[in-house]
Amino acid sequence: MDSKKLAMFESDPIPVAVMKLSVPTVLSTLVMVLYNLADTYFVGLLKDSVQSSAVTLAAPVLLAFNAVNNLFAVGSASLMSRSLGKKDYETVKRTASFSFWCALFCSLLISLFCTVFRSPLLNLLGADASTAGATGGYLLWTLTCGAAPAILNVVLANMVRAEGASAHAGIGVMSGCILNIILDPFFVLPRFLGMGAAGAGLATFLSNSFACLYFFGYLLFKGKDTCVSVSPRLFGFRRHIVKEVFGVGVPSSIQNLLNVTGTVILNNFTAAFGPDAVSAMGIAHKVNMLPMYICMGVSQGIMPLVSYNYTSGNRKRMKDAITFVTKITVVLALAMTAVLFTFSSGLIRAFMDSDPVVAYGGPLLRRMSIGVTFLAVDFLAVGVFQSIGKGSYSLIFAILRKVVLEIPAIILLNCLMPLYGMGYAAVVSEFVLAIAAILLLRRIYAGRENEPLFR
Repeated sequence: MDSKKLAMFESDPIPVAVMKLSVPTVLSTLVMVLYNLADTYFVGLLKDSVQSSAVTLAAPVLLAFNAVNNLFAVGSASLMSRSLGKKDYETVKRTASFSFWCALFCSLLISLFCTVFRSPLLNLLGADASTAGATGGYLLWTLTCGAAPAILNVVLANMVRAEGASAHAGIGVMSGCILNIILDPFFVLPRFLGMGAAGAGLATFLSNSFACLYFFGYLLFKGKDTCVSVSPRLFGFRRHIVKEVFGVGVPSSIQNLLNVTGTVILNNFTAAFGPDAVSAMGIAHKVNMLPMYICMGVSQGIMPLVSYNYTSGNRKRMKDAITFVTKITVVLALAMTAVLFTFSSGLIRAFMDSDPVVAYGGPLLRRMSIGVTFLAVDFLAVGVFQSIGKGSYSLIFAILRKVVLEIPAIILLNCLMPLYGMGYAAVVSEFVLAIAAILLLRRIYAGRENEPLFR
């Protein structure tokens, strides 16, 4: 590892090190927000709730990619950064190769399975006779053709970021996202190819493929100057690598699978109120993802710094980094809550100029925005858990978030306040988790993370 990266991990002032690692990550996640909203925005310009519903209904499948992403991306990044802290460069390279090839195999398997069982999948997602065609067209490109590039794009970005090259990780992700935003209008709008939702899916496939090419080019150009390797010669099922990658990656993967489950349940409950309500819920959810992605970017950005100093024994530097980032994240979250709450209806209309959709979406977005600050604390805590290899803590959070709290809240609140009550479900979940996050972070600060949680 070169001297600049070592200085960033070991001796740069905390604000400087955090900015070097987090700013490129946050910028790339902001572009990812625009990328995720691009499909919704350009399909929304068609003013066709069936096409907009297709993007919303397909969202759980795209979220399912994150299960594989996090299994190998988060799991490998955590082990790679911790191994760098111990100067174990051989493990870093073998971990990267293992995760890359496993991610490729899993992505191809997902693509094949979901294509063969396409009809049952569409039914499970909540598509009916009016929305099945558009939803299937969108999934053709994002799933059948696009699963591998979508997953490998994220895995490669996390591995590059793990060795401190956050700028290159950000450029790779942003290049694909920007290309998607450029291509969307040409494929979606009737004045060009007029493919509707299917065109948005095609743009996503091409942009993810381009991002993968950037990362392959980076690895080729860096050569021996990078610890990230995708060489098949280094691939193997070494016990300690498999155990560590899966120990962190599996809980993160379970969390995303539970997110998919929650989204499917939410969409199915919303579908009872018609396509306008489905479109409104989808738009409100995606707009609310802006602060979520920023919080995620900050937590992912500092993961290498926390991992490195945890294994190298510099716990003071690790704690100082976490404290500094917590203060910044909470301030940002409060500011974003104010914006989303105040301009909720206008933000919904910006994506679909439909009075019924705005009437549903404005109140939903206001309710969702209340939980942003709690979510910021939760995401930061989970990032710390993953950084130090505490997959058990992440698993507890995953189960609490969806199984114990959010899914029951969706069902109960929808009964008490039909449709609009579901906007509060995540707020309830994140509030409880924020309290749990503070308690677990205190254990880590006190050096008691290896003690049993329950005696």
